[in-house]
Amino acid sequence: MTRIPLRWLILGVFVGSSVLNYLDRQVLAALAPLLCSELHLSNADYGLILSAFSIVYAAASPLAGLFIDRIGLTYGIALLVALWSAAGSFTGMIQGFAGMLVCRAVLGVAQSGGVPATGKAIRQYLNPSERALGNGVSQLGLSVGAILAPPLATWLALSYGWRSAFLVTGLLGLLWIPLWLAAVRRVPAQQEAPKADWRGARAVLSDRRLWGLIAANVLSMVGYSLWSNWTTVYLVEAHRLSLAEAARYAWLPPLVSNLGGLLGGWLSLRLIRRKVEPVEARYRVCLWAGLAALATAAIPIVDSPWLAIALVSFSFFTVAGFSVNLYTMPLDVFAPSQAAFSVSLLTAAYGAMQTVVSPLIGASIDRYGFAPACLASAVAPIVAVGILRLTRRRS
Repeated sequence: MTRIPLRWLILGVFVGSSVLNYLDRQVLAALAPLLCSELHLSNADYGLILSAFSIVYAAASPLAGLFIDRIGLTYGIALLVALWSAAGSFTGMIQGFAGMLVCRAVLGVAQSGGVPATGKAIRQYLNPSERALGNGVSQLGLSVGAILAPPLATWLALSYGWRSAFLVTGLLGLLWIPLWLAAVRRVPAQQEAPKADWRGARAVLSDRRLWGLIAANVLSMVGYSLWSNWTTVYLVEAHRLSLAEAARYAWLPPLVSNLGGLLGGWLSLRLIRRKVEPVEARYRVCLWAGLAALATAAIPIVDSPWLAIALVSFSFFTVAGFSVNLYTMPLDVFAPSQAAFSVSLLTAAYGAMQTVVSPLIGASIDRYGFAPACLASAVAPIVAVGILRLTRRRS
């Protein structure tokens, strides 16, 4: 019987924080039609709420990355999980639009360190050839959170009121923290990272490869932002489903995206084992994913909810395959002490993009439907591949 290496077991525990990250984040998306109705919000207002999260998520990400590199992974992620669990719980106590903005902003500050911490965990515990697959496993955790959010939040909302969904999901993080602290004491890291300093941060910022990765991330994650936040709204508005009916479909895209992330990580692992240089292997998988993402443009023209959700799922599949490889490239290029900071800059770029794009998506949907957003999500990844081609160089 093959034993699972301890480095994968500790990553499995860490991925629990990714599950909680997206569970706490996606409860709002799952209940958006209900909250918008009760609080009298338009789609544009909902877009502004998403921006309240995204703008602080973007601004805080580099500081969160430096924080994790400085104090270490063990206590850094524990503190962040505690903060975002509190923010999620307090969302269930808000009374209006302003309170929602504040709670989502605090959630954005805390969750901005989630992806950088994941990058650092992968850099410390996994071998180089395994890193994209590790990101795929982490993506699995994010998707599990996104999968659980619609049915769990809907059931809690319909049974006990929508506030209970935020309270329950927020408190789950407090149960994860002692499990993580116990696990990390028992499993040594593959490579201990030295403490970071500002000189390392300056070196990262002066590297042109970083800016190519940032630009590519901004473009490739447009589809991720769309389907993470607007799937339920799409099903309700474009296909006239009820909230309960939409919940029967909304779990499928994040489930299928798991396969995209795992396949993307496995493909780069196979290429590296065939002696392809790691950054080149990641680039090739991004190219394949970008070409496949062009199918997203067909989503607005289908009439069947099942066919529509199948195309949405495939679109999410391609985004996941692209992102696990893109987010692994900084771990290939930069030093262990710069792992969280370099990944945090990609996270910040995503947050900045979502800050700008979310209100535009909302206003566009109100006026034109989902066609413009789907077209942008179809074309952006292949443009991102072109930017990677122009700016990359061998590490």
